[in-house]
Amino acid sequence: MASNDSQARESVHNPERRTQLADLIRSRRAELNVGLKAFAEKAIDPATGTRVTRGWVYRLEQGEPVTPPVYEELCALAAACELPVETLQDAAGSQFHGVDPLVSGSSEAKAYVHKLDQLPPDQRERLLRLIDTLVPPGD
Repeated sequence: MASNDSQARESVHNPERRTQLADLIRSRRAELNVGLKAFAEKAIDPATGTRVTRGWVYRLEQGEPVTPPVYEELCALAAACELPVETLQDAAGSQFHGVDPLVSGSSEAKAYVHKLDQLPPDQRERLLRLIDTLVPPGD
């Protein structure tokens, strides 16, 4: 019985480790063929000048504890990765907060959701009504 208790405590203290942001940055650095130092030099938010240090990126990639990045740091990482900040927000949300991004069979659906968020409320409502005529709710 004691082994079951220790297994239960182990699962509570060590939940499944998520690595979405770490994996994204590691793979993107490899795609861009950029070393850690050069990556960190590019990791600057163009709007605020906020930087992400080489040490933070190294610890993230190695699975060591790091402070979850704030928006400006995600912008800095996005600049270094040459990706939209939303891509890094999704990965960080998954890794640090367990928030899974929109899951879809295509990246098109995700792009539509981001565009939908940019519409004024009246246009959003009109578009949703049009979609409901094509695909009734509940289908």
